[in-house]
Amino acid sequence: MKFMKYSMKYSLLLCLLLPTAAHARAVLMVFGDSLSAGYGLASHQAWPDLLQQRLANDRNIGQRWTVVNASVSGETTAGGLARLPAALNAYHPALVVLELGANDGLRGLPLSAMRENLLAMIRNIKKSGAKILLVGVHLPSNYGMPYTERFRQVYIAVAQQNDLPLVPSLLAGIETEPGLFQADGLHPVAAAETRIVDTVWPALLPMLSARRVSMKPEPTSSE
Repeated sequence: MKFMKYSMKYSLLLCLLLPTAAHARAVLMVFGDSLSAGYGLASHQAWPDLLQQRLANDRNIGQRWTVVNASVSGETTAGGLARLPAALNAYHPALVVLELGANDGLRGLPLSAMRENLLAMIRNIKKSGAKILLVGVHLPSNYGMPYTERFRQVYIAVAQQNDLPLVPSLLAGIETEPGLFQADGLHPVAAAETRIVDTVWPALLPMLSARRVSMKPEPTSSE
């Protein structure tokens, strides 16, 4: 009787644990600024939310990933570096989309500091065991060709130094279409967000499809 009693308890415990394990997903964390936070948009309109929707419709990989948007409007690379440890600890991502630097460029901050901040964040993310997709942006032309080119080269150099996949510009394909931007000329309107997903998707897909990925339970806490 004791054996049956303990056996039943074990079976019950196993039934309670199995659903949690079965629904465990890897976390894709988008770590960026207002371009990823969805500045000026409804909460469900930002491209990371649309990425989650696209994954939900993908029978092959969609059930293996949860997208967490840990982006903050106005964030610089220095702010991101300070905030990153808490985000990594909260979400335990298997993949991080790192999209920072635009505010450094728009504020004319030293590009050497931007580069070092990106490198430090990459070291921290790698130490956590997560993979990284680096995403850059292009500055408006009125900042002058010398500065905008040096800014662009920061992402290329950082990606090459760390052997990372790079999306050169998050806004590629819409940068020359004023109608796809809000009144400030910097932030995309909702209609442009799907095209941003299309820009990121080709670089992201091989990483999402990789067989060896650190699976973590879905986060229970929010930022």
